[in-house]
Amino acid sequence: MKKLILVRHGESEWNKLNLFTGWMNVDLTEFGKQEAFEAGKLLKSEGFRPEICFTSYLKRAIKTLNQILDAMDMDYLPVEKSWRLNEKSYGAIQGLNKADTAAKYGDDQVLLWRRSFDVQPPALEMNDERSPRMDPRYAALSDEEIPLTESLKDTIARLMPYYKGTILGALNCHNEVMVVAHGNSLRGIVKELKGMTNEEIIKFNLPTATPYVFEFDDSMNVLKDYFLGDQEEIARKMQSVANQAKKK
Repeated sequence: MKKLILVRHGESEWNKLNLFTGWMNVDLTEFGKQEAFEAGKLLKSEGFRPEICFTSYLKRAIKTLNQILDAMDMDYLPVEKSWRLNEKSYGAIQGLNKADTAAKYGDDQVLLWRRSFDVQPPALEMNDERSPRMDPRYAALSDEEIPLTESLKDTIARLMPYYKGTILGALNCHNEVMVVAHGNSLRGIVKELKGMTNEEIIKFNLPTATPYVFEFDDSMNVLKDYFLGDQEEIARKMQSVANQAKKK
């Protein structure tokens, strides 16, 4: 049986402040580090043994993976990083408070920017200090590859070739693969695996640092999917994510 373990990063400094983060390279809070470590302990106690891991270029995902592997005593595992696993770019609203933005533009507009399938937030300028073009991590990317804003549709489009070619390729060679990334990049994978509609994915929220497991048969058909952990606490965390962009 094949298993794919998806984990959204732990609480970041900007999660705590309720700010749009996107491609901004924000660190974990102490709580985020702890919940990531607890996720690793849970995976270990449930007998999971990933053989290779994937993460993004953003430190909140990288450090979450490091905490998980530390707790599992599996720091030796090979890890591949890709910008294609980065969070959705929120463009010009990166750094803005979600509730304040909802109060200004309305809950419905902000919900579209955050969770719709094909609506982009306002775009950054290429030379904006928040632009990936100004970050040496992305020096090898062409201007066409640099996202100045993205919808979920855009995020999935730049993610899917990597997911189908590299991550699924690894799953063909290994029994367990772990991906630690972000709410929107992981939602793209979930949408693909579960065959969710554009409308269904708007309402689906991934809790922080909570392992989400997909099990496959030998033909790579999904047998089942489930979150590890206390189900009431998971439901509470999912609702907390859903409430982030509502005006106070």
